[in-house]
Amino acid sequence: MEAREYLEFALPQDKLIERSTPKSGHLLYQILTPEGEITSVGDPKIPSEDLLVAYRSIVLTRVIDEKMIALQRQGRIGTYVSCSGQEASQVGSVMGLSKNDWIFPMYRDLGMAVQAGVPVTTLMNRMFANGKDELLGRDLPNLLGWRKYKIVSFAAPIAAHVPLATGFAMAAKIKKDNLVTLSTFGDGATSSAEFHVAMNFAGVYKAPTIFVCENNQYAISVPVRMQTASENIAIKAEAYGFEGIRVDGNDLFAVYTAVRHAAEKARKGEGPTLVECYTYRLSAHSTADDWKKYRSAEEVELWRKRDPIQRLKLYLVRNRKILTEESDAKLRMELESTVNSAIMESEKVPPPDLDTMFEGVYTEMPWHLKEQLEDLKKDVKL
Repeated sequence: MEAREYLEFALPQDKLIERSTPKSGHLLYQILTPEGEITSVGDPKIPSEDLLVAYRSIVLTRVIDEKMIALQRQGRIGTYVSCSGQEASQVGSVMGLSKNDWIFPMYRDLGMAVQAGVPVTTLMNRMFANGKDELLGRDLPNLLGWRKYKIVSFAAPIAAHVPLATGFAMAAKIKKDNLVTLSTFGDGATSSAEFHVAMNFAGVYKAPTIFVCENNQYAISVPVRMQTASENIAIKAEAYGFEGIRVDGNDLFAVYTAVRHAAEKARKGEGPTLVECYTYRLSAHSTADDWKKYRSAEEVELWRKRDPIQRLKLYLVRNRKILTEESDAKLRMELESTVNSAIMESEKVPPPDLDTMFEGVYTEMPWHLKEQLEDLKKDVKL
């Protein structure tokens, strides 16, 4: 079964809201606790095969993430944006989509690419910006995009891609294409004009799109309480006339169920949904950031106890009994080897040809660009 195959599961409408969160009257939807136990909402009964694929994606994402930070520190790749701690929000979101749906990710969504089936070597070619990189090194390493996997490339400014996802969804609606779009963004992006324009347009025209906010508590160094006066992010959907759902973003089951529910609604012509994934980034904002300047080690340690990998592992070992400590250790060794091999292979590939800097804009290269290319080649030879 493909990782993104459409999973048949009906969201229990009467149990959409489960437990309340501190300092908020808005309730948080949770299925899987940090201890790996099922809440009163009930087990969504995701097939074991799909759960093992999802667990592999989550662990692989963490392995790649840790390797990329190490490579950047060694000066072997450029800047990198970590996603550790947010894997369940990313993998769970893709699980809730069908193979026909399109993803408009943000720069922190490595897990979405992994769950969507992007090969590790392809990811490494992107990170090294080498000659085999399909984007030819023309963008930052974390700006992911591959048409084959229905992942749309985007610009670095936050929320710039959110209106595009809404427009893409409206075009599909007009053409009567049976697809849904999903865009992701952080809590800081909800303070941008693009976010509000997209939400308003989608609400008015019932665009078949899903907005997923990965609320990791900080917009670089600015805490979410300084981003908005709203009691949470999900409640913002009410102003635009559609549903907002707040889920435990470290709970794969809750994220999958909420996105699955949102996708079903969108396909029925019932418009968009805003899903707020309440999560946390365990690492720095990027490799250019020092998180110790704006948050405490105690806070980070508290969230480490809510690690999405550990909670899913506990469930798979204790409840489903489809994973053991031995098989988990074997999986991690296998993934470490896979990533290390991909790094070695991609690092040997030379950078894109100089010509590619001038190609891809005009059908036929104009004279002034030809002159610039020739001058550049001469300078390089010198």
